[in-house]
Amino acid sequence: MKILSAKYLTSAVDESGILKDDCPEVAFVGRSNVGKSSLLNSLCGQRNLAKTSSTPGLTKMVNYFFVNEKFRIVDLPGYGYAKTGKKHIANWAGLMEKYLLSSPNLRTVFVLLDCRHEPSELDKMMLDFLNFHQIPYVLVATKVDKIPKSKIPQACSSIAKALGVRKEIVLPYSAENGFGKERLLEYLEGVTE
Repeated sequence: MKILSAKYLTSAVDESGILKDDCPEVAFVGRSNVGKSSLLNSLCGQRNLAKTSSTPGLTKMVNYFFVNEKFRIVDLPGYGYAKTGKKHIANWAGLMEKYLLSSPNLRTVFVLLDCRHEPSELDKMMLDFLNFHQIPYVLVATKVDKIPKSKIPQACSSIAKALGVRKEIVLPYSAENGFGKERLLEYLEGVTE
């Protein structure tokens, strides 16, 4: 698959804004500092499609992007940023949960994890939630440009082992140099056809 077009569509700040038509969707989720916006920009070949910031945790809404006039990428709020108030965290978590449970056309959730760190308790909770509700997911090991290329398979295996999943569902990715982009695009094509 090649992404030829990607544009911002809309944002949902509460359940009433969640889109419920027949357009296929894939969602991206992860800790606040995992590089989600950078990955989305890299994947879609645009610099400012998803807003990036040096302050993690800025995605507070469910953001929709229309890709190739065919499917939507959904950018979910990041989790785990401590400087955010508990009330706001509860609101975002609630919105994310409502999206994941009520979106009729969600095909797959791409769960982003920093390849340099052990998955956190919040990452494990996210996978428990997806498993419990039988929502398909793929894990994406981000920031692989920050480690030697020879260590990438080991980093992906460590993530898989820590989360008790097959290593085949852990895809390495670098928003800096595009490592892993083709494989991720293949997955996208497979789940949005």
